[in-house]
Amino acid sequence: MFIINSIMLGFGLAMDAFSVSMANGLNDPKMKKIRMCVIAGVFAGFQFAMPMIGWICVHTVVQYFKAFERAIPWIALILLALIGGKMLCEGIRDDSPAKEKPALGAGTLIIQGIATSIDALSVGFTIAEYAIIAAVSACIIIAAVTFVICIVGLMIGRRFGMRLSGKAQILGGIILIAIGIEIFISGVF
Repeated sequence: MFIINSIMLGFGLAMDAFSVSMANGLNDPKMKKIRMCVIAGVFAGFQFAMPMIGWICVHTVVQYFKAFERAIPWIALILLALIGGKMLCEGIRDDSPAKEKPALGAGTLIIQGIATSIDALSVGFTIAEYAIIAAVSACIIIAAVTFVICIVGLMIGRRFGMRLSGKAQILGGIILIAIGIEIFISGVF
């Protein structure tokens, strides 16, 4: 049951990362497989780290984490709206398919990783009764599920990015903004 619960947590937490991966694939339809693994690895790494940080907070400074928890939807909304807005503006400004789009930068990728996994901090509360080995194991399973789901999202995005050509960056920006709004609405209400 532990493994099934961890896999289900992984699926639930990875949906935002899946959507952002799909947007990244739309933005770069010629992305190489090694780059796809790096992007999926970053998302998986954050999906591993955030529940562990939440678990550590529960066992150390829970009263400080509770205050921060209310800010999570706002942080995700702001980060994804900024990244999505930038993509949207760049796509509108220059939607010519002949021009090579810049690759996803490390800073943007890290911000995406944080924005899509920040809600996973609260998972630390749900696994608070786990011993350290069980908590680490659950986080590894969550990360593995996230990695696979992000690879699938990147592949889907690449496929549609080839077909959409210059409009892919606009669609990717809209997707990121929509994810930020969804995280905000579900976190506030």
